[in-house]
Order: sequence, then structure tokens, then C-alpha cells
Amino acid sequence: MNARGPLRLARYSALVWCALIVYASLHPFAGWRSTGISPLAFLEGGWPRYWTAFDLAANVAVYLPLGFFLSLGLSTLRWRYTAPLLASLFGMLLSGSLEALQTWLPSRVPSSLDLACNSLGSLLGALLAAYLGPRVLARLLAFEQKLLAPVAHAELGLTLLGLWLLLPLSPEILLFGAGDLRQVLGLGTAMPFAAESFVLIEASIVAFNAVAVGLLVRQLCARLAAAYLVVPLFLLLGLLIRSLAAAILINPAEALSWLTPGVRLGLPVAGLVLAIALALPATARLMLAGLALMAGSVLVNLAPPNPYSQAALAVWQQGHFLNFNGLTRVVASLWPFLTLPFLLLTTRRP
Repeated sequence: MNARGPLRLARYSALVWCALIVYASLHPFAGWRSTGISPLAFLEGGWPRYWTAFDLAANVAVYLPLGFFLSLGLSTLRWRYTAPLLASLFGMLLSGSLEALQTWLPSRVPSSLDLACNSLGSLLGALLAAYLGPRVLARLLAFEQKLLAPVAHAELGLTLLGLWLLLPLSPEILLFGAGDLRQVLGLGTAMPFAAESFVLIEASIVAFNAVAVGLLVRQLCARLAAAYLVVPLFLLLGLLIRSLAAAILINPAEALSWLTPGVRLGLPVAGLVLAIALALPATARLMLAGLALMAGSVLVNLAPPNPYSQAALAVWQQGHFLNFNGLTRVVASLWPFLTLPFLLLTTRRP
């Protein structure tokens, strides 16, 4: 069995998950200062004064995928338990390093309990991969052979689509509003808010980004008939995630608050464009996807403040989700600029 594709997908996933953990653990990357305390002092701190069952479960759950993906990606190494051992050790070292770095962050509190939970999560993920690994690789290989198009770096494309599903988790971001660099660069708003123009701007942002994502999904589909089913289902999954995020993080009554006049205009337009564009030749699809990504990114950086975003932030008690929100926002900001190079890579032979 040639499992190079599934192995690459596991390695891409492990790399991306590791980067997300590093960002979430050190967010907001501000206020670094030295207190004269050893970065390893947390190892002798004992049981923390303040903790919750949610904290323990989250610290285990966050590192479990890292152990799973990394162990799966290293499964070609000799001896059955080499990959699980290395994955577990890497998770423990990564957690220990990040806990040590948190010594210099005033907003973070390093803890030996966090290290223990993170290490346990890596170990559980690695053991799960050792048990399910052959079956998972076989299923991924079957998926690749039947449904995935033979394009260069297709596994990277799947990883980017997985990252895109993080965008709808931030209810204060415009629907599908990827590429907003203003907060990252410390820039202000370019345009004042006006109700009439905001509807058109929001509709354009939704349409451009939906077309770009839909064409990316189409690029990875082996058959056109499958694309006409998979593309709308994937976009519907994004809408479902948005609804669940709003219901859980804000209020159940806000589950469909994303369905604004701009969205009601932008989604049908995107659907009409995709109905035609999915059948275009590959080169034309790639050009259109690139243009849609760039246009959506430009518009989202020019858009005036979203009144719903301000209302959502006013009632959203972020609590445990503060660092997670920072993570989803940076993914949303960078996603188009990670995807554009991939579109260029797909023009090469696999």
C-alpha cells in the first residue's frame, strides 16, 4: 500500500496543530518581562490554587490531536512503538517549553498540572494512532484514490480547508471574512459605516470568499459530479459551525444572527457563480479563485466596523475562549495569504 499521501496529510496536520498550540499558548504575545523567577520554577509549584474540570479536560484535549497526527505521520519508522514514543515525548517537551516561556508573560500562569495534562493528551493521541493507525491510513488512501484529484500537494489543500473551518468560530468576524490584517498590523478603519453601502460590502465579501473556497474544494475533487455535491455541503458545514459557535458562545437566540441582509444577498450570488465556475477548465478556475481571494481580502480590509461584531463582543463573556478567539482571528487574517501560494503550487504536476 502506497500511503505517502495520507502520511503527508498527517504530517501537515501535525505541523499546523503544533503551530496553533504555540500561538494559543503564548497569545497575546505582549507584555514580556522578567520577574527573576526561574522558567522551570513551575515544576515545583505543586497543585495550582485555581483550576476547573474544564481546564483539565481542555489541556488534555488540545494535545491529543498533536500526538495522534504526529504518531501517524511517523508510523513508517522501524519498531511499532517508535512513533508513539517520539510523539508523546515531543508533546511533553513542547508543553514544558511553552510553560517555561509563559514565565515571562504576565497574562499567563505556568503550571505543572498543565504540563501533566498536556503530556497525557499527547500520550493518549499517540496510543490511539498506534491502535487505529493502519485502518486510518487505509481509509485515507481509499479516499485519496477515489475522490481526491491528482494535483500537486493535494494534502496541503485539505489542511488549508481544515484551517478554514476555524474561521466561522469567531462570531464577531464577518461571515467568511478572511484576510483582515488591520488588527494584526494595528491599522484603523478606512471607511465610515453607512447602512446602504455596508450591505453591498458585506455581500461582496461573502460572495468572493465563498467562491474562492468553493473553487478550492473543486480543485481537490477528482470528478465534476462529486464537486457539485461536495462544494455546497462544505459551505453548509461552515454555516453550521457559525450557527453553533454563535449559539454556544453568545446566546442560543443568536444562532442565525449571521443571516444579515448582506449575507442573504451574497450567498445566492456565490451559488450562481459557482454553478458555472465549477465546470470551467482548471486554469480558469485557479485564476478565478485567486482573484476572488484577493478581492475578498481587499474589501474586508476596507470594510467599516461591523455593528453586529461590536454587539457580539459586548455580550460575549469570552472567559476560557479568550486565547482561542485570538487563534481563530489570526487564522482568519492569514488564511488567504497561505492559500494563494497553494493555488500556484497546484499548477505543477503531482
